[in-house]
Amino acid sequence: MSGLLHRKKNSKDTSSYAAQPEPLIGKSRSSRPMVGETLSPLIEGPDPDGGVDDHKQAGFGPGLGQWMKGQLSRTPSVTSLAYKRSDLRLLLGVMGAPLAPVHVSTLDPLPHLSIKDTPIETSSAQYILQQYMAASGGQQVQTSIRNSYAMGKLRMIVSESETPTRVVKNRNGARAVETGGFVLWQMNPDMWYVELAVGGDKVRAGCNGKLIWRHTPWLGAHTAKGPVRPLRRALQGLDPRATASMFADARCIGEKNINGEDCFILKVLADPQTLKARSEGPGEIIRHVLFGYFSQKTGLLVHMEDSHLTRIQSIGGDAVYWETTINSSLDDYRPVEGIMIAHSGRSAVTLYRFGEVAMSHTKTKMEEAWTIEEVAFNVPGLSVDCFIPPADLKSGSFNEACELPHDERGKSAMALVALQAKVAALDESDDSCADNMAWKAEV
Repeated sequence: MSGLLHRKKNSKDTSSYAAQPEPLIGKSRSSRPMVGETLSPLIEGPDPDGGVDDHKQAGFGPGLGQWMKGQLSRTPSVTSLAYKRSDLRLLLGVMGAPLAPVHVSTLDPLPHLSIKDTPIETSSAQYILQQYMAASGGQQVQTSIRNSYAMGKLRMIVSESETPTRVVKNRNGARAVETGGFVLWQMNPDMWYVELAVGGDKVRAGCNGKLIWRHTPWLGAHTAKGPVRPLRRALQGLDPRATASMFADARCIGEKNINGEDCFILKVLADPQTLKARSEGPGEIIRHVLFGYFSQKTGLLVHMEDSHLTRIQSIGGDAVYWETTINSSLDDYRPVEGIMIAHSGRSAVTLYRFGEVAMSHTKTKMEEAWTIEEVAFNVPGLSVDCFIPPADLKSGSFNEACELPHDERGKSAMALVALQAKVAALDESDDSCADNMAWKAEV
């Protein structure tokens, strides 16, 4: 994979991306700022003097591949490092590579519009999906896609932490934002690989069509529980065919105005068999539902919301519940080789913990903003060998509960909030006492 990320260096102009003419590959680049952006600006491309030009290849533009590689070795900024690394692990664990609720295959045909003996909620959803496929470029164009590639930049931040007694908002502003990037490869049938590098850490995940695996610095490489499922990031405006397949059995549950745009709402719910297959040990997935908001004006998917509830039963203790909700807005749709791709977006995540004892809930809010820099279809040379799981893949498996900060990690999160509150209180104290102040934090 890393060999495919090297870029040819442009010695004449290192401040812009130069496209190489390739008739077989559709490309897209985006440098537009987001409307209403509150996070710190993106890094404006790679360092012209950085990176190594060992493997020169004509391709998707010079520099971005080297910039991605540089993210893996980047030293994170040191601002209250003790809790910032904890925040980064939480960000990558929850937002790095989440999966869709149910299994779908892009090779399965979409259901035909049927009115007779079909509930109105189902037939309406089928009609909306047909409009979506037409607005996204048409089924004929999308079925001609054998594989795809996308590269993007992103920013993540833990914006707020809440306990029963206080709410602590992140006061570090731009200094607390973690910047990075990701690459995503997909290939029929049902194969994908994503690599995401943020703040000096890297999360990798992939699917060879038969099993899903994931690798994080803190858990190593593990297989995932449950059936093969698409990557949620691919559904965020990067893969219309997979998105249509995901909502093939959806129901239309109503309408809603999203950011001034009237939308139809389609709902997909994971069945009990899938939830049971995804559960293991003390972690039980109780519910996972996905809502898609399709614009009545353009027919495109403009908003996604999914929520899943996990129950964790500790040994000799009470059950703890974690509800994870992700809201994603998709913007800046532009055609790439006739297929409409969302070139920017934002996600807001809420991680809510409750049920242990009275007045013991915690809530953490996280945000992500991303832009898509490059998109390509039918990449020459991409083969199934690019989706082989890592050699150090452990025989054990993980489920979604592995990334939740329960038990000691939950206590650490509580201590983190307390630590941040102590620091905030000390910041507001009289400056005349600074020379005599003894700093001590117990976590």
